[in-house]
Amino acid sequence: MKVLVACEESQAVTIEFRKLGHEAFSCDILECSGGHPEWHIKGDAVAEAYSGKYDMMICFTPCTHLAVSGARWFPEKIADGRQKQGVDLFMSFANAPIDKIAIENPIGIMSTRWRKPNQIIQPWMFGDKAKKTTCLWTKNLPNLIPEITEEPELEYHNMPSGKRMEMWMYKVRCIDAKSGARAKAASKTFPGIAKAMANQWGSIINK
Repeated sequence: MKVLVACEESQAVTIEFRKLGHEAFSCDILECSGGHPEWHIKGDAVAEAYSGKYDMMICFTPCTHLAVSGARWFPEKIADGRQKQGVDLFMSFANAPIDKIAIENPIGIMSTRWRKPNQIIQPWMFGDKAKKTTCLWTKNLPNLIPEITEEPELEYHNMPSGKRMEMWMYKVRCIDAKSGARAKAASKTFPGIAKAMANQWGSIINK
């Protein structure tokens, strides 16, 4: 069973599928940072998705031009075509000829440009003490079953201003943005969600 984890350089999901014996490959235009280059395809993830090699694809489509968190830049991105490029890329993955597909993105314009997500999850539902609203658009895959149904007490950092910031986001903000590492850390899949994807979806890959 072959699994394509598209637009993933961290290999968080790829590694979890590999632990269960699946032939999973991460694919991204960046080098992988997960420590397993032998499981990484550096190149065009869309081309790989249309290669006919895979039984399942989990895709972390870039959200830079789609997420509502960046809505103040939408007029500029609409004018210069960047938002259309983001939508077209998302739909290229959604229409890939693969039987089982999951596309991950934060709250954004695809809920209205295409359709509402099948499921909206939080990292704390799968054991990570963090809140990060995550949408999942799926094809021939069931919703992930949360391990935790009531939001636990989350970890916060007290800012000098008196405000609180979630600890995971504070740690991300402390990373030098110029290095590109901050963006990678912010987009990395939380361990609990990666394990849930592998354990729950990997078990039905032949069904």
